[in-house]
Amino acid sequence: MKVTDAHNERIANMKFSSVYPHYVTKVEKKGRTKEELHQVITWLTGFDEAKLQEFIGNEATFKEFFAKANLNPNAHLIKGVICGYRIEEIDNELTRKTRYLDKLVDELAKGRTMEKILRSAI
Repeated sequence: MKVTDAHNERIANMKFSSVYPHYVTKVEKKGRTKEELHQVITWLTGFDEAKLQEFIGNEATFKEFFAKANLNPNAHLIKGVICGYRIEEIDNELTRKTRYLDKLVDELAKGRTMEKILRSAI
């Protein structure tokens, strides 16, 4: 699928705090933990627990969330299709970062090992 400007704008303005509970539900339904989810988010963004809670409490948008993130240098190794979009083909940087996070959450929920999710065995 092709990412449109309207799609990019919608993602930029979406609140992280509105999506976060869905991430928690998704991983917990599959037997993973909130702590593992936070480990994945921390790996991607560099945010500690306090900073993550601050973004949730302040209802930060994904634009604000990723503007303050220190993206992991291995994030470019996250590849594949998520929500119908091939991550490697997404031109918009913010949308790509958001899809990186979606992909990591999906991999966690699907039972991949943490070593593979965090791209440490590559």
